[in-house]
Amino acid sequence: MRGATFRGGAHPFEGKEMSKDLPIEKIFPEGDLVFPLSQHIGAPADPIVQKGDTVLVGQTIAKAGGFVSTNICSSVSGIVKAVEPRLTASGAKLSSIVIENDKQYTTIEGFGSERDYTKLSKEQIRDIIKEAGIVGMGGAGFPTHVKLTPKDDAAIDYVLVNGAECEPYLTSDYRMMLECPESIVGGLQVMLSLFPNAKGIICIEDNKPEAISILEERVRGVDRIQVKVLKTKYPQGAERQLIYAATKRKINSTMLPADAGCVVNNIDTVISIYNAVCKCIPLIRRIVTVTGDGANKPRNFQVPTGMSYKEVLEQAGGCTEDTIKIVSGGPMMGMALFDLNVPVMKTSSALLCMTKDEVAEFEPSACIRCGRCVSVCPSKLIPQKMMEYAESFDTEAFQAIHGMECYECGSCTYVCPAKRRLTQSFKQTRRSILDSRRK
Repeated sequence: MRGATFRGGAHPFEGKEMSKDLPIEKIFPEGDLVFPLSQHIGAPADPIVQKGDTVLVGQTIAKAGGFVSTNICSSVSGIVKAVEPRLTASGAKLSSIVIENDKQYTTIEGFGSERDYTKLSKEQIRDIIKEAGIVGMGGAGFPTHVKLTPKDDAAIDYVLVNGAECEPYLTSDYRMMLECPESIVGGLQVMLSLFPNAKGIICIEDNKPEAISILEERVRGVDRIQVKVLKTKYPQGAERQLIYAATKRKINSTMLPADAGCVVNNIDTVISIYNAVCKCIPLIRRIVTVTGDGANKPRNFQVPTGMSYKEVLEQAGGCTEDTIKIVSGGPMMGMALFDLNVPVMKTSSALLCMTKDEVAEFEPSACIRCGRCVSVCPSKLIPQKMMEYAESFDTEAFQAIHGMECYECGSCTYVCPAKRRLTQSFKQTRRSILDSRRK
């Protein structure tokens, strides 16, 4: 089984064996729920509830603040305690709706009702997805209704389902492929109904043979859908690399996938589309992997959005005494946490408990010109030169060598024998350039 792939990339330790065989468990919060108004790319949502209001499961509590924005729905029933700034996993305090959980889980009318998408118009389907507050759940948080509204529906040739899950340790998408194949295929069929000329491709890395087998069986005989096997390599699940591996089409930072005739959505996003359109359930939960050598009981959980990371970790048995670092997400692109009292959001994916901090163990040294960073860069950049310009604050030179094409996957930092903080420097430089452009 030889998988399609791209040039470059790295092969970090996978660590998936800790949680890949553990079924998804549904858990419930005990404490208050916190719903930040910025859980997506674009304008923050506008709250439509206030302190003292009673809310139900599935109720919209904040409306999209613009076209590139999304609604936020409550995952519990209870009373609104406050609308105030609260800490998030990024370290920033964001305006948030705080709900006191009444533990009754009373739902809005029609919640969970069956609905036939074939009897809906394209506009109705897109409106349902928008109202459900669905975003890209692979990490970026781009509003899904925007992604599914290109200039020309007929120009879309491929609808790609990203089942690569190339980030080490994470197994939430894998478990969904094993446990919810009908929802994945159903969500893809909903999307294909929007694009009459498109083929649907479910893309899975070759280290997931069980998922490949299950989904190949599920799509056998299904019109316009196939499974494509990709080579196991990081960052195979990055949008640009996935598109190239699956279609041989190329995009850059100035393009959208639609410019190459493609629409790409993560496994959980596709399931959320199915839930919203066919089951009348908005986006109110995340599948979160709790894992790492510091996790007492690695787990895959279905978590209500707004639930505290602290509670999630407690329900997984906490972490060992020698845990020295907890990361929100995976080791390559995740963010180290300094406080677990932050909420699970639409883009949350994992809690990684580590007993060893390799970043802190090594002091960066001068570049030895080995070229390893160049060989693994999936965007075909020259990280060595980018670092020179980043350190000298030469943003013009950084842009001249296409530094803005970097999407901070971390491959260069991972292979660097000098342990230079390449990705961190590129992140800061790119952010500075983007801030200057906005001004």
